[in-house]
Amino acid sequence: MEIIQVKNLSHIYKSSSGDKVALDGVSFSIADGEFVAIIGTNGSGKSTLAKHFNALLLPTDGKIFVDGLDTSDEKNLWHVRENVGMVFQNPDSEIVAAIVEDDVAFGLENLGIAPEKIRERVDLALDDVNMSDYKNFAPSKLSGGQKQRIAIAGVIAMQTKIIVFDEPTAMLDPQGRREVLEMVKRLHAQGKTIIYITHFMEEAAAAQRVFVMEGGRIILDGTPREIFTNVKEMKRLGFDVPVAVEIAERLRRKGFKLPQKILTAEELSEALR
Repeated sequence: MEIIQVKNLSHIYKSSSGDKVALDGVSFSIADGEFVAIIGTNGSGKSTLAKHFNALLLPTDGKIFVDGLDTSDEKNLWHVRENVGMVFQNPDSEIVAAIVEDDVAFGLENLGIAPEKIRERVDLALDDVNMSDYKNFAPSKLSGGQKQRIAIAGVIAMQTKIIVFDEPTAMLDPQGRREVLEMVKRLHAQGKTIIYITHFMEEAAAAQRVFVMEGGRIILDGTPREIFTNVKEMKRLGFDVPVAVEIAERLRRKGFKLPQKILTAEELSEALR
């Protein structure tokens, strides 16, 4: 079943210096429970697309339907945002309260959830991101990775069907990136629909499907194995590939007879063994 349908979506930013086309006739659908990664260079339209999923931006032209609801219809706005949670790249810009548990409860309070239900959901969400021991801490005392986990807990507590991650690990160290990606995988395993925007190819390789964006369009759409093992095309477009793919390609050029579709470090290790 399709939970998101995008039909000829275009978005133009208007300014005194001239119009800028950020999205140019984009069409696709995403199935309920699917994990989709979106990659692209700066200015390709990734973040503009992300903001359309929960109607932070509205189409200049075309339509986007979330769980059957037209995001352009004002009467659907509340229900669309109940269905779609957003996690951005800078956790400091998302945290609004002075205490961790109050921050996780913020969205629930805005939804008018009963206090006893808020307590239950906050506790479950903090446990889900392994931050229960920090519920009475000030967010300012936490590391970047911990702050991002708090932001994710706030979305988990709202029990949205879809979670959009807009470069959530861009400001984190390698350990923080690994922690966030593991949480994203767990959320997907629980049945959430995940849309994950990233500059890190290893992160994109964890998805079921990858969109490659350029100039406001989706120019490639396929599985991570289909996308990333086409090394020549990815390099032509200016993208890196996962490290295991790059090493396998270099070894082939030196005469090693390795399978063509190696994607992960585990697959490379097995092929070499």
